[in-house]
Amino acid sequence: MRRRLRALTTALLALPLALTLAPSAHAADPTTMTSGFYVDPDSSAKRWVAANPNDGRAAAINSSLANTPAARWFGAWSGAIGSVAGAYAGAADRADKLPIMVAYNVYNRDYCGGHSAGGASSPSAYATWISQFAGGIGNRPAVVILEPDSLGDYGCMTQAQITERQNMLSGAISTLGRQAPNAWVYMDAGNPGWVDAGTMAQRLHNAGLRQAHGFSLNISNYFTTAENTNFGNAVNRELSARYGYTKPFVVDTSRNGNGSNGQWCNPAGRKIGTPTQTGGGAEMLLWIKTPGESDGNCGVGAGSSAGQFLPEVAYKMIYGY
Repeated sequence: MRRRLRALTTALLALPLALTLAPSAHAADPTTMTSGFYVDPDSSAKRWVAANPNDGRAAAINSSLANTPAARWFGAWSGAIGSVAGAYAGAADRADKLPIMVAYNVYNRDYCGGHSAGGASSPSAYATWISQFAGGIGNRPAVVILEPDSLGDYGCMTQAQITERQNMLSGAISTLGRQAPNAWVYMDAGNPGWVDAGTMAQRLHNAGLRQAHGFSLNISNYFTTAENTNFGNAVNRELSARYGYTKPFVVDTSRNGNGSNGQWCNPAGRKIGTPTQTGGGAEMLLWIKTPGESDGNCGVGAGSSAGQFLPEVAYKMIYGY
C-alpha cells in the first residue's frame, strides 16, 4: 500500500512538468475530429467566379484557388462577431470539416506598417471581441491563427505599447483556451525575413506562447516552405534553450511557390504554393492569405485596398508570372 501511495505521489508531483512540456494547452486534436479542411463557400475567389462565369480566367481561378481550403479572416468588418464566428464554425462542423479562422482585430493593428491599420478601439474592446469570437466557436473543432503581424514589428512602438500588446495576446490565448477548448491556437511569428529567431522566441514567450498550441509563419508572405521550416526550427531551438519548451508550427503556403523576391506588398511574379494539408515539413501547410487578395495600395495591386480580390493578380499567380 505504501509503495502504491508513494508511486501515486511521485506521479502527481511530476504532472505539472508534463503539462508544461506538452505541445498544446488542449488535449483534443481537431484534425482527427473532422474529415478534412473546410472550403469557405463565400470566399472572395468563389464570389468573383460566381459573378464572372464567362470571364476567360474564371475556370482557372475556380479550379486552382476557389476550391482549395483556405482561411476566413475575422475583424471589425465581420459584424456581430459571436454570431458570425459561430455560423462559420457551425457550417464547417455540419460538413464534418475543419475551419481555418484568423482573428485579426487587435488594438493598434499594423501599427508600424499601416496598410492594414485598424482593429478594436481599445484593449478592453479587444478583450470583449475575442471573447465573443471564442464563444462563437465554442466546443467545435477549429484552427485559429491569432493576430498576424502582431509580433513582427516593434520598431515604432514604445515599451508601454509593447507590453499592452503582449497582455492583449496573452489574454486572448487564455480566453480561447477556456471558451474554445477544441481549437488549436497559433500565435503569429512573422517570417524568416523579419526578425531573428532569438528575438521572435522572446516575443512569443512574453506574449503567452506557452499556453497556445503553436505558432504560425509566413502569413501573407512569400518565403519558401524550406526557409520557413528552417526558421521555425530555429525559433524552437531558442524556445528550448531559453524557456524549456518547444511548439509545433504551421506555414502559410498560399503564395510561396516561387519564393520571395524581397518585396512583401503585392510583388510581381509570385506563385501559389502547396495546397492546405497536414505535414509537409511543419505541423500543417495552410493557405492563410487568399491568393489574389491585395496586400494594399502597392506593387501590382496599385490602386487597390488590402483584402480586395484582384482577378488578374490571382490568374497570374496560378501560373507564376
